[in-house]
Parts: sequence; C-alpha cells; structure tokens
Amino acid sequence: MILLHALLFLILGTGGKNDMAVIYATLIVKGKKTFADVPAKIQEQVKEVLIDLELPELAEI
Repeated sequence: MILLHALLFLILGTGGKNDMAVIYATLIVKGKKTFADVPAKIQEQVKEVLIDLELPELAEI
C-alpha cells in the first residue's frame, strides 16, 4: 500500500520527471519489465524514480 501511495505521488507530482520514466519504473516494480528494457534515452530518469522509491537495486542491468 505504501508503494502504491508513492507511485501515485510520483505520477501526480513528478517533480519534472518524464511521465514515461514513471511508467517504466512502475512496470519494473510490478515485474513486467526490467531496467534493461528501458530505452537508453530515459534510463537515467527511470533510475532516479527507482532511487526515489528506495529501490535502486532494480536499476541494475
């Protein structure tokens, strides 16, 4: 439940982060995608989102 609230916070108030980065981070957290699936163009932003969620280990290739 806390994770859901964190994701909603990120989606509603992304602090300038790319919406696609939040979507990819959500898919990674749910196990639908891996960090390797993220386009290189937004990998750094996705990594930042995962770090914000205290899940930096999911940002490893």
